This record gives sequence, C-alpha cells and structure tokens, in this order.
Amino acid sequence: MECHDQSSDPETYNPWSVVNLVFHHLAGQGLHPVLGEAGDPGRPAADLLRAFGITPDAEGSRQASEQTKQDLAAIRAAFELSHVEST
Repeated sequence: MECHDQSSDPETYNPWSVVNLVFHHLAGQGLHPVLGEAGDPGRPAADLLRAFGITPDAEGSRQASEQTKQDLAAIRAAFELSHVEST
C-alpha cells in the first residue's frame, strides 16, 4: 500500500502492520476494537487505511486474490469444455 504525501517516492507499508498498530493503541487505551464483526476483516481494514489517507495495495487483498482464483477456475472450465468438444 502507498501513503499519499508530497514526495515523489511514496512510502509503502504492510497494511496489516498499520491496522495492528492502531488496534494495539486502542487496546492500550482500554478499548476492545472489532474489525469485520467476526466476518472477513479485509474490507473494513481497507476502509480504516483509506480513512488515514493510505491506499491499500491490491496485491495483499484477500478479495482480489479470491476473485483471481474464481476467474482462473472459470477459464480452466471453459478450456476443458472446449477441449472436450473438439475431440
């Protein structure tokens, strides 16, 4: 992920390091934060990062990874179907 600033070379961060830092700080204040209400925390974590002006890196996105897996499965199925039809 990238941090938006005025420099020409933006700094990058591991998004979970930023989320972890925020959660440890809140826990240190006696709060008990919950991210994702027991579901996948990826989307709420990305929203938290955006609130800080940090753009989450799609490479680390579980949603993007899952979509890629689904796309590849669809391509495989289409290829196998076309291969069976041509024989």
